[in-house]
Amino acid sequence: MGKFNKIYVYTDGGSRGNPGPGAIGILILCEGKKIVYRNAEYVGETTNNRAEYTALIEALKKAKRYSDGEVNCFSDSELMVKQLNGDYKVKSYHLKKLYQEIKGLEKNFRKVNYNHVKREDRKIALVDKLLNQVLDKNGT
Repeated sequence: MGKFNKIYVYTDGGSRGNPGPGAIGILILCEGKKIVYRNAEYVGETTNNRAEYTALIEALKKAKRYSDGEVNCFSDSELMVKQLNGDYKVKSYHLKKLYQEIKGLEKNFRKVNYNHVKREDRKIALVDKLLNQVLDKNGT
């Protein structure tokens, strides 16, 4: 499979308890909106915000396989999206490190866009379902 000019990345991260056992979900679609990658994994003890950032980091690492062009990222984490777009400052030390990692990963692409969507969005609901299945499987 060749690289696409534009891809769509949907991520979600969550923990049961804050902090608590956490998981991430990732969905990557190509230009024709076909799913090219889908995954969810357990990430251990974390907070909701760290899980959201971790999901995006892992998604951007995977996205390099599919595009070096435009990446459109979608998340239901308004905080993360506003921080990445420069609307909010990143105050937490732990989030600053993750924020900087994402900014470094952006260099792999021509353009990266961050979009906030409601948790009811069909694709966000899918990644949320995937990560909750992982948490259920881990007995949390």
